[in-house]
Amino acid sequence: MRRLRGSAAVRSLVQETRLHKEQLVYPVFVIEGENIKNPVQSMPGIYQYSIDRLQEECCRIRESGIRNILIFGIPAHKDEMGSQAYDENGITQRAIRYLKAHDPDFLVIADVCLCEYTSHGHCGLVDGCHILNDETLPLLVKMSVSLAGAGADMIAPSDMMDGRVAAIRQGLDAAGFYETPILSYSAKYASGYYAPFRDAAHSAPGFGDRRSYQMDCANAKEALREMEADIEEGADILMVKPALAYLDVLKTASERFDYPLAVYNVSGEYAMVKAAAANGWIDEKRIVMENMLAMKRAGADIIITYHALDVAGWLDE
Repeated sequence: MRRLRGSAAVRSLVQETRLHKEQLVYPVFVIEGENIKNPVQSMPGIYQYSIDRLQEECCRIRESGIRNILIFGIPAHKDEMGSQAYDENGITQRAIRYLKAHDPDFLVIADVCLCEYTSHGHCGLVDGCHILNDETLPLLVKMSVSLAGAGADMIAPSDMMDGRVAAIRQGLDAAGFYETPILSYSAKYASGYYAPFRDAAHSAPGFGDRRSYQMDCANAKEALREMEADIEEGADILMVKPALAYLDVLKTASERFDYPLAVYNVSGEYAMVKAAAANGWIDEKRIVMENMLAMKRAGADIIITYHALDVAGWLDE
């Protein structure tokens, strides 16, 4: 076995799993206001940008060779209905129009969920402490159609309401967006790894938690049922979120479904690596690249990661 490990050239020749920039997606946070570049304290190297400062981030992304962006908008006004989520002049819609006007080659994926836009911070409408599934679906459709109209290349529902993929597909088709694909957060777990994201997106729930609609961390077979349902409803790409603690789910899905699979290397996973590296406890480059290869090896075709720009640089090296 060691004959094929003896030199870098031989190791490269027989390497089974390879990572490419084209498979990476970089999340971007856009906030209302002017001349804003806010560092996210729990995510070193990640910022909230106002639209007038967004070109700075676009330059960094373009120079890295990354071409895929997942966009999150942070509105100034929130209400119980999350009305800014589907406002034609909402922060996310304006940011998408800006991106497509200045960098039309970027593939812009629009996250679809109400949590950043609602005053209570939940992913759907609420009645007391109860999350209203069916009543939320029309608003997710309105949001999806609005984002597609603004120029989003792909719609990514992350809310985990039952039936949302079918509703969004029907809504997009009815509005003439037949060619707009859906990347569904199919197996999204109620995870503790999301905490830094909620800091970045101002989306922590105002009461309770999200366990009544996001998946139980103990369940793997249920994830496959979620994916099967999304396929039947018209999803084009399936996602597992988070990544590292759920590679078993990703691997099983890759063996079960002949569909493109995405994985989200989430904020908590990013923050832990950054913190350990800052303390000199780990080699950041080596650990990050090992994590990326683990996701690829488990079956990911697409990796959404806050490490994307660093990974692109390391791939160039």
